[in-house]
Amino acid sequence: MKSSVPQPLTPAVFHILLALSDGEKHGYRIMQAVKANSYGEFQIGPGTLYGTIKRMLADDLIAESEERPDPELDDQRRRYYRLTDQGRQTLQADLVRMDALLKRARTLKVIPPAPTRLSL
Repeated sequence: MKSSVPQPLTPAVFHILLALSDGEKHGYRIMQAVKANSYGEFQIGPGTLYGTIKRMLADDLIAESEERPDPELDDQRRRYYRLTDQGRQTLQADLVRMDALLKRARTLKVIPPAPTRLSL
């Protein structure tokens, strides 16, 4: 089955998938993770976030989580989201695509070579 999700992903979709890659989150926490993951270079507002979430739910990239943290500590209005298998595969495919482009840019000397790590 071919995905209806365009490649490359839009920045909002990419950053939301990345934010959810380490576990489920509610909307505000997704916005915080997007900002942190991008070192403050990309921020997403509530309108863009929830419009994008609606499309991502329809495309089966994310799902609303059934489980919630301790109800005593959580606001019942919060909705938590998690990656679906398709969402994780879509994120991985986009990262592989970007990695290939980055390697090509280094080969063309558009950017410097990747730093080498010393193993201990």
